[in-house]
Amino acid sequence: MIDGVKIKKLRVIPDERGFLMEMLRSDDENFEKFGQVYVTAGYPGVVKGWHYHRKQTDYFTVVKGMAKVVLYDGREGSPTHGEINEFFMGDMNQILLKIPPLVMHGFKALGTEPAYVINCPTEVYNYEQPDEYRLPYDTIEIPYDWGIKMG
Repeated sequence: MIDGVKIKKLRVIPDERGFLMEMLRSDDENFEKFGQVYVTAGYPGVVKGWHYHRKQTDYFTVVKGMAKVVLYDGREGSPTHGEINEFFMGDMNQILLKIPPLVMHGFKALGTEPAYVINCPTEVYNYEQPDEYRLPYDTIEIPYDWGIKMG
């Protein structure tokens, strides 16, 4: 796994009224600090990536649908430099994914429904100077093909 990336298996507590699932707690060993919470959706077959942050740590949970979340470690000097991680997250695999600063990431909804991602980043979004740096989803700088791997 890419250095600094952590996953936490989430516990779903169902009953006859519905269910409850905690995503991130301030007493979790992976918790750093609170910036904000937002939801983003990806439509089926659309890639939302690549991007990274210089200061911000992201905490992703897919709360509806399924998504393939892909990370790439382009950090010079990292013990996992050049490594790629894929995480299949959502209805069938409820996890919290911690993405450290400078790790490239993106996601793609799987199946026929949108994927809804809740992010609890460590920083608030700065509209004047966003801590967000992008590359095209098909950049040659990252050795990754977002297509379905058949077989």
